Amino acid sequence: MKKTGKILGAGIGLAAIAAAGAYFLYGEKGARNREKIAGWTLKMKGEVLEKIESMKTIDRATYLRIVDKVAERYAKLDTISVAELQHLTVELKNAWAHINKQLK
Repeated sequence: MKKTGKILGAGIGLAAIAAAGAYFLYGEKGARNREKIAGWTLKMKGEVLEKIESMKTIDRATYLRIVDKVAERYAKLDTISVAELQHLTVELKNAWAHINKQLK
């Protein structure tokens, strides 16, 4: 029973990661996002996705906390503008609706 639960949890985690990644690059603003993607945006999104993957269950509040913590770290970098970081943070937070649909 424990093995089945772990496999199920891993499957749900992978589905969430795939859904989030697809939304970021191919969602309603995907074409514009692909044009403007910089290396740090991919790294930030990757960190958020890694943290999601490591969790057994996830809810909206937890997801938003993860995004905020990762954004805090990137805010300390001099190479990233406040406007760019704010835009990406809002975009990541808005992705929860899409991720939640995929989880259900």
